[in-house]
Amino acid sequence: MRLGVLGSDAGIEQVVAAARRRGHSIASVAGVAAATPGDWGPLLDPAACDAVLVGADGWDQSRADAVRTLVQAGRPLLLSHPLELSMVWAFELEMIRRDSGAVLLPLLPTRLHPFVDRLRRTIMAGLAGVDPPGPPESLAFERRMPDRSRQAVLVQLARDADLVRLLVGEPDRLSTLSGPDQQSVWNSLAVGFSGPGRIPVRWQVLPGDAPGLTIRLQSVRGITTLDIPDDPSRPWTWDDGGTESAAYDPGGPILDILELAVASPGTTPLPPAATWADAGRAIELAETVPRSLAKGRAIDLHHEEFSELGTFRGTMASLGCGLVLTALLVLVAATLVAGIAQEIDWGLGKTIANAWPMIVLGVLAAFLALQLLPLAIGGAETGPAAPPAPREHE
Repeated sequence: MRLGVLGSDAGIEQVVAAARRRGHSIASVAGVAAATPGDWGPLLDPAACDAVLVGADGWDQSRADAVRTLVQAGRPLLLSHPLELSMVWAFELEMIRRDSGAVLLPLLPTRLHPFVDRLRRTIMAGLAGVDPPGPPESLAFERRMPDRSRQAVLVQLARDADLVRLLVGEPDRLSTLSGPDQQSVWNSLAVGFSGPGRIPVRWQVLPGDAPGLTIRLQSVRGITTLDIPDDPSRPWTWDDGGTESAAYDPGGPILDILELAVASPGTTPLPPAATWADAGRAIELAETVPRSLAKGRAIDLHHEEFSELGTFRGTMASLGCGLVLTALLVLVAATLVAGIAQEIDWGLGKTIANAWPMIVLGVLAAFLALQLLPLAIGGAETGPAAPPAPREHE
């Protein structure tokens, strides 16, 4: 297999190293700053490379434009996660992908480790009442980070949120907790994920010279601990009364998924591999955190359809609320104009005051007619589930 590379980062370098060990060739490499199409134009040619790896280092608008063009061309892409902390951008790529048939794979290798699958099965067994380990009570994610700036924290949360969803399911509510010092709010950020029938999950930022993630599952029988170092040369460790360790090269499993996607285009990656919808949901959760901090409240998460139809329904719902409020304002304004026109015998004012009910009725009729538009263009479009749409909890 021939791979093209558009930018790089630690995760992409691991995939490239695994590809070279298997004898794959790196057909063309674009620079970190792809300023013009001439820099990455060869990546559009299927004869030049079978798939394109997209890295996050040096990410800018020109790289974003290049990715859009590659998706429009239907190229298979492995995208470092997250490239951009914007659900709008992720949704845009999904809409283009649906039209072009491109393969979009997020670089989320942590979920592919056997220890993660074992932890997921442990949680499911506990919820089903199968012993051991007994019913689970809580799940804690302790993220050690030497750089605890706002951007670094949100990027890491977008990756770890994928594990939250994999282990306990889609959260229905997100809440945040931080120290009183707003200047260092990200240094000790804690994020809670919860929902009816869900295990409460707490994700927290901690200082640490050895970056990594520790997951602690609390159950009635004790604590199960999974330690995941960021350094691929260090082994993962599992402790549930007895300690196990295992080395993990994240580039290999991701390359397996990419090879399968290139060999069988149009197929959906089999679990536990992540889809682009999974990546989009994780980005949405991370993107919701600043809103929760600013509002000082929990955010309810609603799961909608990830398609043009879902977007249409959301737009119509927002537009309907706006029309109702506008109609009330028109009522007040028309009443005021009618009173003034009556006092000063203003003919134009009387005409406007008399016409406003028909104007409002016409606008509302047009709005209701728009609801039939999906039927006129072919009915509901099916597609994968959408990322949750956040709403402040009152």
